[in-house]
Amino acid sequence: MLEVHEINTYYGRSHILFNLSLNVEIGEIVCLLGRNGSGKTTTLRSIMRLTPTQSGSIKLEGMEISKRPAFQIWRMGVGYVPEHRGIFPGLTVHENLWITHRPTRGGSGRTIKETYDLFPTLKQLDRRQGDRLSGGQQQMLAIARSLGGNPKLLLLDEPSTGLSPLVLRDLGEKIEGFRERKIAILLAEQNVKFAMDIGHRVYILNKGEISYEGTTAELQHRKDLMKKYLGV
Repeated sequence: MLEVHEINTYYGRSHILFNLSLNVEIGEIVCLLGRNGSGKTTTLRSIMRLTPTQSGSIKLEGMEISKRPAFQIWRMGVGYVPEHRGIFPGLTVHENLWITHRPTRGGSGRTIKETYDLFPTLKQLDRRQGDRLSGGQQQMLAIARSLGGNPKLLLLDEPSTGLSPLVLRDLGEKIEGFRERKIAILLAEQNVKFAMDIGHRVYILNKGEISYEGTTAELQHRKDLMKKYLGV
């Protein structure tokens, strides 16, 4: 589904990502772990071309997307949920969803009714404004909104931030459920337990470079690496 090969990304003159490579298969949940400042968000933004790469290749289903604008990448089937969710506070839940639930090139996007079937809590909050939602409700809305274009690949940046254990468990179940719909997920997280519970494979980022790649089961037995790079 996604193949990132030796990308280099800069903020001004600051070199952030160094020859970074990773891949995500269809229906797979891949976790991108690392401390603050390791480059997780920059990786997702580079894939979405919100922060353009200087070199390297990014392919979606074999098609190069590294030079395409973000709106085209979205139309090609990449959904993105930023760390701060990007909810429009003055719009209702329904209006936030309506913004992205429109026909896309090559077919129709998911209907709002279908989204409410996936997220019944949001249906009950249909007329509530975004700034009157709890943190968990906003996260659900952000993810639901990203599904409007029927994504093949979903990029999630720190979805666990600020959520209670109960809400986090519900969110994890929702994310795992996307596998049945053949949606590939690249999950950038600091909450190691949450990521390891739902992920299949993991990359550890350290100072803009991949320091480890393997399955979540394999990483569970590498306490040395988890302590060194993740502080757990």
